[in-house]
Amino acid sequence: MKHATIKARAFRDWAVEHEKDICVSIGGLDSLTLYYFLKKIGVNAVPASVSMLEDISIQKIHRQIPGMVFIKPYKSKVQVLSELGFPVISKAKAAKISNLQKPDNPKQTFIHAIMTGDMGEQGHFQHSGKIKLPEKWIKMFGGLYNEHRPDLVCQVAPFKVSADCCKWMKEKPAQDWQKENNMVPYLGLMASEGGQRELGLVKNGCNYYGKTTIRSCPFAIFMRQDLLQLAIDLQVPVPEIYGTIERADDGTLYTTKAQRTGCQMCGFGVHMEKRPHRFDRLYERNPKEWDFWMNRCCTDENGEKYGWGLVLDYIGVRWTQETLAEDVAKQNKKKGKE
Repeated sequence: MKHATIKARAFRDWAVEHEKDICVSIGGLDSLTLYYFLKKIGVNAVPASVSMLEDISIQKIHRQIPGMVFIKPYKSKVQVLSELGFPVISKAKAAKISNLQKPDNPKQTFIHAIMTGDMGEQGHFQHSGKIKLPEKWIKMFGGLYNEHRPDLVCQVAPFKVSADCCKWMKEKPAQDWQKENNMVPYLGLMASEGGQRELGLVKNGCNYYGKTTIRSCPFAIFMRQDLLQLAIDLQVPVPEIYGTIERADDGTLYTTKAQRTGCQMCGFGVHMEKRPHRFDRLYERNPKEWDFWMNRCCTDENGEKYGWGLVLDYIGVRWTQETLAEDVAKQNKKKGKE
């Protein structure tokens, strides 16, 4: 708490010195906790959110925050899925798959590296396991460039994949609003979340003052337990999608429903979730909305409707309500053996 307070106040002081205003980007429980934390320590930042991307229960909390600025996304969820593609697997892997789906892609050295791991002359002919996609995904998405891997039979997926969903729906609208209003933001990011967030926070620290990016992440060093305990201490209103914050027998804090949330149509990481996964929970909350996103949100070149159901079937993730009980039973049986 002391470290977060020091960093948050230091960022505010820098903003005042450089004649900038401060805002706090609000989404789910993490950033809601940040908002209440900043208020507690006397840092008065303007609350702002691309709220319509969040779950309805989160939007309800947003509407209760005085002075909340509601930012509109540049593209709707349907536009993103139809025009750009589906956000699936992970952001880094989706970006690579997107390159594999472009016919006659001029980035042939990069394509070869994605398919084989061989870096070519630009990479001093080294091999990189980090750039190469896992074989599983190469087989599913590398069909246009199968000649780079003649040892595999690669397919062309019946849908597009994109890593740019957040860019057009959340990041760019928020950044443009901040720039137009001379704002620098506080973000509720934590390195413990892993992935690209961890890499960025470890590299740049809590407060970053770059040429094009200036931001503060006071919770950068927090673990999930720190965040949940602070939410309890500050009496943060917990959106219904999370359930309630409870303490397990071993003292570990957890939320009784969703552990993490995001845009309702985001599929990053769903292949690693146990059932009921995020789309199962969407069915529990709103069966009609679930049906739309799973079956009818996009239209193919033949006029046929499709959605996340096609994508999940293709990558091997079960999602129908008819298979839910069977999958949960298998998971429980496996857990019992362990």
